[in-house]
Amino acid sequence: MYNVVVNPWSGEGKKRKLHARVLAHFAALGQKIRVFTPEKKGQIAQLVRQIAQRGDGDVVVIGGDGTLHAALNGFTNFDRCALGLVPCGTGNDFAAFAGIPEEPERAVELIVRGAPKYTEFMQLPQGVRGINAAGTGIDVEILRRCRKSKWLRGKLQYVISLIISLIKFKNYELTARLNGHEVHYKTLIACVGNGARIGGGIRMCPAAALGDNLLDFVAVDNVKKSRIIPAFIKLMQGRILEEKFSRFERCSHIEIFSDKPLTVQVDGELYEGLPFVVDVVKDTLRMYRG
Repeated sequence: MYNVVVNPWSGEGKKRKLHARVLAHFAALGQKIRVFTPEKKGQIAQLVRQIAQRGDGDVVVIGGDGTLHAALNGFTNFDRCALGLVPCGTGNDFAAFAGIPEEPERAVELIVRGAPKYTEFMQLPQGVRGINAAGTGIDVEILRRCRKSKWLRGKLQYVISLIISLIKFKNYELTARLNGHEVHYKTLIACVGNGARIGGGIRMCPAAALGDNLLDFVAVDNVKKSRIIPAFIKLMQGRILEEKFSRFERCSHIEIFSDKPLTVQVDGELYEGLPFVVDVVKDTLRMYRG
C-alpha cells in the first residue's frame, strides 16, 4: 500500500497534469494506493505526519523541492515507513541529484520495483529538517527577489534574481565552527549542502555525494567585484570550487553565526532568526532513489 500525497500547488500549469499519469501508472502496475490532497497550502507536513504515524504503508509525495522539504519535516515512524518522491516541481534539484527520474512513470517504477535506501538529511534547531541545502547570504536575497517577482516564473526567475543580486552584492561577516576549528569569513554566501544543486540546476556544492554521511560546506570568501562575472560562469558550470576564493570542507556538524540576526534558507524555504546549526542524520530515513 502506498499513501500518495499530491501537492496541487507544486509546479506550473502543465506539470499539474502529470498527477493523473502518476496515479494511473500505480494502478497499471497493480499497486493499491490511497490519495491525499491538502485542503490549504502549508498542510503537507501535518498531513504526512498523520499518514506516517499510522504506519500502514510508505508515503509518496508528488511535488518539487518544497513539497519534499515539507514532507520530511512531517515525517515520522521511520522504522515502518519509507519516503518516495515523484518530481513535479519547478527545480526538482534533490530529485535530479538523487537519481529520481523526471518522467513520472519511471519515478513510479523506481518506487514499485526498487528498495528504499538510507538517505542522510540535515537537522537544524527548532525541529527544522532539510534534505538538499541550507544557506545564508546571497541565496536568501535571491529567494526574496523570487518571491516578489510577478512576471517571471521557474528557473529563469531564479537566474535573473541571481544576476541582480550579484550586481548589488555585499559580503556578510560570518564565522563558521566545524571540524574542531573556527574560521571567520567575509562571504557572499555560506552554504551547507547534502545535495549538490540549488535554484534549478546550479551546482553550489558540486562535490556532494549521497551515502557519505557528510555535509559539504562551501563559502565564497571575500570575492572582489572584478571576479563576479568569472565566478558566475564557474558557478553555472559547476566549477565554483576551482576559484581561489572558494572555501570547501566536509563535516558532520557545523555552526555558522554572525553579530546580526540571520535569515537561513533550507531547501528554498526562508527561516527568520533560525540558528544556523546543522547536524547530519544518518541511518534513519529510508527513501526511494537511484
